[in-house]
Amino acid sequence: MIYIKKYNEEQKNIWNNFINSSKNGIFMFNRDFMDYHSDRFIDNSLMFYDDNDNLIAVLPANIKDNVLYSHQGLTYGSFIVNKDMKQQKMLNCFECLKQYMQDNNIHKLIYKTIPHIYHLLPSEEDLYGLFRNNAKLLKIEPSTTILLSNPCKMPKGRKAQISRAKREGVIIEESTDFINFIALENQILKKHHNTKAVHTGEELILLNSRFPENIKLYVAKYNNEVIAGTVLFIYKNVVHTQYLAANEKAREIGALDLVINELINLYKDSKEYFDFGISTEQNGKYLNEGLIAQKESFGGRTTCNTTWEII
Repeated sequence: MIYIKKYNEEQKNIWNNFINSSKNGIFMFNRDFMDYHSDRFIDNSLMFYDDNDNLIAVLPANIKDNVLYSHQGLTYGSFIVNKDMKQQKMLNCFECLKQYMQDNNIHKLIYKTIPHIYHLLPSEEDLYGLFRNNAKLLKIEPSTTILLSNPCKMPKGRKAQISRAKREGVIIEESTDFINFIALENQILKKHHNTKAVHTGEELILLNSRFPENIKLYVAKYNNEVIAGTVLFIYKNVVHTQYLAANEKAREIGALDLVINELINLYKDSKEYFDFGISTEQNGKYLNEGLIAQKESFGGRTTCNTTWEII
């Protein structure tokens, strides 16, 4: 028999220790990351125990308008499970979750998966659980990912831009100036997409202070001015570009191309994947062909982020 406890702050250490020892947990599910924006979401994270009172799974989640989300404030969601999780046990977790939803007048579950590249061990028991519970696929979002041990060939045009940036004297360095980087990012997002970054510079400073080995900023300088850069979220298997920014001068002389190339070389021997993230809008219905072509030109191909609904 499986039962659920709703997470509260007293269980923070138990939660974090479980994330750290799980087979598919990522630092984003650590409560020190999840709770930085707790004022924006009503947390409804759940902890699943077996009949021996062993914690076997957790579900990072929030609730809004009687809908349970896994989790609206995070890129990824899903059940985080330990190495003892097997398929039938996962089906039992889904049954327990459905009963919890019924008991608490929760109308539906919106469930995001963690792409398999982030798993330390095979952890797709939840996908079969979704199928068995008649989950509806809401969206698929293609993310461009490089297998660092075997990247696809980089075209001549991309190599030429990298060479130009070197000739122009572009300098790549690690930085902690998240404030000015996000200002640059927001200028570009406002101009091209009429939007802004999810994180503020102050939030990234806070998160970097809590996770200095997981969140890093690299910038390209030209004549001592930052013209391009990227914020990396660094996982056990994966380096993920959370933000990419390049002003007009950077685009002209290939500064961002050089940043990415340098980072691919930096991490190629210690990580399995370099993940650029999605290139879609409108819940996956619109593909930004120019953006994804740029990412693919570094040797990446598609992995998918999926979102499901259970009523």
